[in-house]
Amino acid sequence: MGIRTGAQYIEALKSRKPEVWLNGKIVENILDEPYFKQPALEIAKLYDMQHDPAYQEDLSVLCEETGERIATSFLMPRNYKDIMKRSKAFEIVARQTFGLMGRTPDFLNTVVTSLAQNSWFLRKYNEDWATNIENYYKHLRDNDIFLTHAIVNPQNDRSKNSHEQADQFTHLGVVEERAEGIIVRGAKMLATLAALTDEVIIYSFPGFAPGDERYALAFAVPVDVKGLKIICREPVQDGTRSTFDHPLASRYEEMDALLVFEDVLVPWDKVFLYNNVEAANLLYPMTGIAEQPAHQSGVRGYIKLKFAVEVACKVADSIGADQYLHVQRDLGELIQNTEVIRSLLRTAEHEYTITEHGEARLNPVVLETIRGMMPDMYPRTIEVMQAIGAGGLLMMPTEADFLSEELRPTIDRHYGGRAGIDAEARMKIFKLAWDLCGEAFGMRALQYERYYTGDPVRKRAIFYNKYKKDHSPDLANAILSKEDTVKQPQTN
Repeated sequence: MGIRTGAQYIEALKSRKPEVWLNGKIVENILDEPYFKQPALEIAKLYDMQHDPAYQEDLSVLCEETGERIATSFLMPRNYKDIMKRSKAFEIVARQTFGLMGRTPDFLNTVVTSLAQNSWFLRKYNEDWATNIENYYKHLRDNDIFLTHAIVNPQNDRSKNSHEQADQFTHLGVVEERAEGIIVRGAKMLATLAALTDEVIIYSFPGFAPGDERYALAFAVPVDVKGLKIICREPVQDGTRSTFDHPLASRYEEMDALLVFEDVLVPWDKVFLYNNVEAANLLYPMTGIAEQPAHQSGVRGYIKLKFAVEVACKVADSIGADQYLHVQRDLGELIQNTEVIRSLLRTAEHEYTITEHGEARLNPVVLETIRGMMPDMYPRTIEVMQAIGAGGLLMMPTEADFLSEELRPTIDRHYGGRAGIDAEARMKIFKLAWDLCGEAFGMRALQYERYYTGDPVRKRAIFYNKYKKDHSPDLANAILSKEDTVKQPQTN
């Protein structure tokens, strides 16, 4: 089939019956639930863009194996041209959702593509694992499957490893082996957009210890597989808010979920890693599943940051606040932050290397620098936006107020901005800002960037320790190696 349309994606949603829990009830039909309907339509637009002549050459490529068009995110990068083609595709998708949907289909496409391109690593441990991931990649590629993933253990007793938890299956682990596959039980998070996807892939960050063997696994199953509960967090909007009052929350809110596996059967041909602590701990550093998705998330994060900065600038301009020096200073800082991230992306792409297995990878130090800076830069943007909007962010009329013939003249008189900005124009800008810096939607988007790749403090410490190990302080050593000696003080 190759690239699918938005209509095909929607039909796939209708054909499945996953066990999705929302507000204490099972959602009988995903598309009948107002909360899910608009986000599903936004995802459908992304699939339709692959068929739009204006975007098709960028968002898809001809598959050498099948001759069909496939999503560019399934392209195995082998050179600089491939890297930049993927980069452009990532940016087009990110711009469509203003960087606010972090789990668009291209993200996990890059993960599975990288696993398949590095199947040599899995083959070192088990021939079947390598064959399985290669076949799964083809399945996703040829059917344009939308994946979610869950790779983090629930926050239970974080002082203990998985096998030390009070309940043996608090964290996801293998219960038993059967002729047809493995039986898994336990939970994983955070499965973003799980209710709107086709399948889920499970793997984990490194950190397994002896005794964690049953939890060291990677596999994939359909989201409607028997025994899988998708427990959604509290919604940040009910699906009925107007696009005037909530232009972002009404369109781009991504539901996150806890996945609870209650004795789910995983067929052997969908098992990619199992019962091997060493392989699980080496999966990230050996397969490129850190660098390749970091490229997509870096591009997406750049667009999100740029969008938020532009909104902050619009807020200041709409009320003439950007005439003040301190506001100009703060906005200048934000703009420079976006230029830093853009420049880092270009540097990471330009300083690529080719692995001995033919995979083109971006500079990992630069990618990790982006990941280290975004948890500071994005919150700083929101902070500046809040300061500039000040009390005006708390005093906004609703769309219904604008539609009131009696009230409208009063609103037009008192809610306008600087010369040339009427009340409706100013309120549209402020409502856009409030969705980002005040509403639950915006706070989720803020928390998302803070903890996108885990605890930013721990991540930066890991970065430092690895950098210290891999890099010699040549400049400092150069001066210290000079043969200058301290002269002894003269005595009379």
